[in-house]
Amino acid sequence: MSNTKLFVGNLSFKVTESELEELFTQAGAVVSVAIPTDRETGRKRGFAFVEMQTQAEAEAAVKQFNGQTIDGRQIAVNPSQPREGGAKRTNNKRW
Repeated sequence: MSNTKLFVGNLSFKVTESELEELFTQAGAVVSVAIPTDRETGRKRGFAFVEMQTQAEAEAAVKQFNGQTIDGRQIAVNPSQPREGGAKRTNNKRW
């Protein structure tokens, strides 16, 4: 693992960025936390990105939190993978 950014999946829609930051500080220094929201509805999308200070702290967070139950849901914590050019959107109009 060569980066410090983690993907946190299967989150409850009720979990906040501050709650995640508080949780992940148990594994080390947290640089940032982001919970993406849906552009249309503004609703949380059920995953987050947590950036740790060092690679060692990121690895510790994966070991400590992957598979843990948070707010009734078993979360997945993995190193974040860079986007492969992003999702290509086409204008698929039906008419």
